[in-house]
Amino acid sequence: MTNLKRCHSIEDLRRAAQRYLPRLVWDYIEGGVEDETCLARNRQAWDAITLVPRYLVDVSQVSLTRTLWGQEYALPVGIAPTGLAGFARHGADLMLARAAQQAGVPFVLSGAGTASTEAVMRVAPQSTWFQLYVSRDARVTESLLRRAIEVGVQNLVFTVDVPVHSNRERDARNGFVPPVKPTLSAIANALCHPLWLARFVRHGLPRFENWAPYAPAGASAKQIADLFTSQIPFTQTWQDLARIRELWPGKLIVKGILHEADAKLAAEAGVDGIWVSNHGGRVLDSAPAALTQLPLIRQAVGADIKLMVDGGVRRGSDIVKAMSLGADFVFAGRPMMYGVAAAGQAGVERALAILAHELSLTVAQLGGWETTMPPERIPSSH
Repeated sequence: MTNLKRCHSIEDLRRAAQRYLPRLVWDYIEGGVEDETCLARNRQAWDAITLVPRYLVDVSQVSLTRTLWGQEYALPVGIAPTGLAGFARHGADLMLARAAQQAGVPFVLSGAGTASTEAVMRVAPQSTWFQLYVSRDARVTESLLRRAIEVGVQNLVFTVDVPVHSNRERDARNGFVPPVKPTLSAIANALCHPLWLARFVRHGLPRFENWAPYAPAGASAKQIADLFTSQIPFTQTWQDLARIRELWPGKLIVKGILHEADAKLAAEAGVDGIWVSNHGGRVLDSAPAALTQLPLIRQAVGADIKLMVDGGVRRGSDIVKAMSLGADFVFAGRPMMYGVAAAGQAGVERALAILAHELSLTVAQLGGWETTMPPERIPSSH
């Protein structure tokens, strides 16, 4: 059992998660594609940015709240969508959602999640956003959207950066690619992680719960997974984005934009937000770091479009760096997966608390938000 009192950083949670998880699942969470240079580039981009402090400023009270489309969040950081979270810990999506609701931050349910939209909205109605992968069957796409609307989801994240399967070599070596057939070495390694294995045996294979209604009655978890992988990924076009805009009445965020020209097209298509992302270094190994593209995209679309960014966030200071470069909000995926793997919901709460503590210290040490960004990027003080 992880002693969270001894976890003082996201890296501490990372080590705890690695001890708990078998290699098969750890490599899925931690890995990138091919040589993993994009994965490294993401972190290098954050480390290359420095923040110059201003002193003799009253920082006795520092507000971390952020208002986005009329909703106030306690922090300018949310939980990014993470597929197959249930492999890290049974019920992980619901744990992530509850932790987000308690902390007052957004949680984005992955299109490859292992809990249904309905179940997540029951535990986190104020925090839940939904990520959509367009299905080959348009009826499934429309049904997923309709279900999200019916339970009150306000924000839709339309992910566009997975037109084809990516070359995740770690997963291939472990046999964790469709059709999934773990290698003997991966199975042997799992036997060395008895706590994870006992939970896996007790609860069985995680199910793509959102996809269960589209599978035959009584379908097994594997059959539902096969349905999902037969429908996703699907090459999308700007016409698909236009169709989603027509169908979705709430706020629409397009995720996976890296090129300024694409950002302009998305803005012209009527999206409410753009999420600058390279899918956590898990799609194109030659892609630039999302943080590097962020100021270019801000310049291209102007001040009116809300911008989000992810990819390599590990410290509260990273949040300040992103916002000073034009982001309205920051999302973290792997840090939350480290937390849920290490200690369930309490681990996610710990990850958010660590980032909040570091963020508060960084802003105070810098002399307040006003010293790090132009007025339109400064968070509300209420």
